[in-house]
Amino acid sequence: MASSIAAARYWPTWIGVGAMWVVAHLPLRLQFSVGRLIGALGYRFASGRRHIAQVNVDLCFAELDAGARRDLVRRIFTSTGIGAVETAIAWFGDLPRYRARTTIEGLDLLTAAQQRGRGVLLVGAHFSTLDLAGALLSAATDLDVIYRYNKNPVIERVMRRGRERRYRGVVERSDTRGVLTRLKEGHTVWYAADQDYGRKVSVFAPFFGVSAATITATARFARFNSSAVLFISHFRNVDTLTWSLHLREIGADFPTGDDVVDARRINAVIEQEVGRHPDQYLWLHRRFKTRPPGESRPY
Repeated sequence: MASSIAAARYWPTWIGVGAMWVVAHLPLRLQFSVGRLIGALGYRFASGRRHIAQVNVDLCFAELDAGARRDLVRRIFTSTGIGAVETAIAWFGDLPRYRARTTIEGLDLLTAAQQRGRGVLLVGAHFSTLDLAGALLSAATDLDVIYRYNKNPVIERVMRRGRERRYRGVVERSDTRGVLTRLKEGHTVWYAADQDYGRKVSVFAPFFGVSAATITATARFARFNSSAVLFISHFRNVDTLTWSLHLREIGADFPTGDDVVDARRINAVIEQEVGRHPDQYLWLHRRFKTRPPGESRPY
């Protein structure tokens, strides 16, 4: 591993990692400015991602006129750019100065759920504040996190070590046994339930009125040890340079045992939270790539 990540083909990645470290230590207002610049460059040059975001917005916000939908896509890129800076902060930054600017609503619900001793499944979604919010919450409570392995060994190493600095445990998403073990041991496991992983592991449920392949693992994880289930959302306020985390209950009857009903519940909660700040959701991924039989792929 040590020799492979030092290979010349990874030097540009290391330069990018170095830039992240520098950005993570800039003054706060300058960090936000860098994030806006990253977003503007992404909007200008990442035409593929801009197309994906526009398709998603056109599908999910059809009530807006064309100009408003284009403006939302531009704001999505701005939020994503700031989110990239927040990721650098989460991996390399000094968290105390950000904790002082953060409020956590519903922490008492999490504490009560943890005291049951059967583990807590903390269901989230891919808001652009994801990495920083996780690091901030982990400073207030012990937390395990599920992540996706990166094929670039430099990014994988830096990302995993950055998260291991903040969390009690870091579990690769394919390690189902590892997730179940942690829940059985009473851990709190943060799990994002909003990406399209294909037909084999999903059922179809509406998301902003569009049928979306929705993973069923959320309910299975919760059923395994009768773990408590809470939902977490998190947002930034660009005007005051502050962050807010919100913990809420999904419902006492979740999971119901019906995969479609449970998927509908999860998507409805995510949709409600996304509606608070639509630009801060990660619309740059192909949320609707898997379609019901007979439907064409929109991208």
